[in-house]
Amino acid sequence: MLKKGTKIYSILTGNCPRCHEESMYENSNPYALSKIFSMNERCSHCGLKYKIEPSFFYGAMYVSYAVGIAFAVAAFVISFLFLGASLPNTFIAIVGTLVVFMPVIIRLSRNIWINFFVKYDPTAVEKHKSVKG
Repeated sequence: MLKKGTKIYSILTGNCPRCHEESMYENSNPYALSKIFSMNERCSHCGLKYKIEPSFFYGAMYVSYAVGIAFAVAAFVISFLFLGASLPNTFIAIVGTLVVFMPVIIRLSRNIWINFFVKYDPTAVEKHKSVKG
């Protein structure tokens, strides 16, 4: 399932969408809140510039809405349908889930957004080395 060369690999790991060789983020832990938005400028393996244009990741806000809804629905299904919680407790579970997973939702949204525009290229590293050196 998590095979290098697939979009899902890049989305779930936060690796470069072109070469899948390194993390796009300065700190790969999304719960390091002071560095949650800190990204490397470029991939050191293939040279991909992550911020393709100014304000590129504003589009990820729309994706984060959909990802947040997915997390909220999952919290509802688990708490209300599987665990039989009351509606007020289910609401608390949904809010708690969104707060706890906010850093993950932010990173997933950015990963999904950049993967809309960049495709995997297994030869990207060799191309970058030949151009660079």
